[in-house]
Amino acid sequence: MKDIKIVFMGTPIFAKEILASLIEEKYNIVAVVSQPDRKVGRKKEIKYTPVKEVAIENNIPVYQPENIKKDYAFLEEIKPDIIITAAYGQIVPEEVLNLPSIECINVHGSLLPKYRGGAPIHYAIINGDKKTGVTIMKMVKEMDAGDIISQKEFEIKKDDTLEIVHDNMVEVGKDLLKETLPNIINDNYTSIKQDESKVVFSPTIKREEEKIDWSKEGIDIYNQIRGMNPWPVAYSQINGKKFKFFTTKFIEDENKKESGLITDISKEAISVEVKGGIIKLIDFQIEGKKKVNIQDFINGNNFIEIGNKFE
Repeated sequence: MKDIKIVFMGTPIFAKEILASLIEEKYNIVAVVSQPDRKVGRKKEIKYTPVKEVAIENNIPVYQPENIKKDYAFLEEIKPDIIITAAYGQIVPEEVLNLPSIECINVHGSLLPKYRGGAPIHYAIINGDKKTGVTIMKMVKEMDAGDIISQKEFEIKKDDTLEIVHDNMVEVGKDLLKETLPNIINDNYTSIKQDESKVVFSPTIKREEEKIDWSKEGIDIYNQIRGMNPWPVAYSQINGKKFKFFTTKFIEDENKKESGLITDISKEAISVEVKGGIIKLIDFQIEGKKKVNIQDFINGNNFIEIGNKFE
């Protein structure tokens, strides 16, 4: 397989791990395409994308076009046999999809046709799904709509956060690609069309969707919190400050108190009433402060007290 020229296209940590596994398997990665580097932090320092970091470590040429729809001549010169994308972050044009001599495939973090789009892991948790998985599909012009080559599912446990599910997704994705890629190279596979009647989209989380609506059922609020932990992070307002929710627990309970009301503050957690239960706050961040756990917060708390209510 060393003579098969592979171009890898991806940007975040998920893609980084997929690329690293391909390198470990000794595939011939001739080029990496990633989103442009961005300025981060207060000092606006340039930070390489995770995928670029791995490529540089392994002496693989990196290309970072601002717009792949306009800037893809370098791919025509490379003449790849296979293009593999994983969370690249741009729509790949048809001209690029037609370049590989073998196939252009995508490693996607959901059980398609459910959760096409850029935030499939977030929505699987937010919607309370009990399982998710990885799909390897043929790429077409329409987003995440190509024929399915292979899939593998895994369980989402009731307390799993975005971080946990993401890490599980990485391992499943690496295993599935390891199993599937040789078959694609050897043209020893079948694919199936997606059922368009079952399509569900998962667009990027909007800023306004991060705010907690305390009129919702408690389990839905809990799912929102864990589905946005550690990014982009669900929040609410209390005493004029933004309050970000990280580690929480949900306890079912029949209560009749106001949703969003703080009913207990202890060394174990801050207890907040919700419909159908209590949400226990363990790790959180108050606007203008660093993220803290409950024990550190208790030692210097002069911000909230029992009876305060989230807006």
